Amino acid sequence: MNILPENLNTLFWDINVQNFDPADYPEYTISRILEYGDENAFAWLKANFSENQIARVIKTNKQLSKKSSNFWAIVYKIPANEIASLTNNVSAV
Repeated sequence: MNILPENLNTLFWDINVQNFDPADYPEYTISRILEYGDENAFAWLKANFSENQIARVIKTNKQLSKKSSNFWAIVYKIPANEIASLTNNVSAV
């Protein structure tokens, strides 16, 4: 079981981090760190998840804020129209 470093525990305030394995919940872990993490958290993220996994979360996770999505789009050179949280696609009811 992989364990979060203690300095990242505050990013996961809504779960019991003692029983949390980040590898079991990659999208949740990646999105939480992208949204709320600092440079140290991002360094840990890059050491524990592939660039493809991180880019996929940036593209598909609709819970990322527009501010975070724009920032990570620039960092990962992803066009804004490929990022779900930046598009205005609304399903017809």
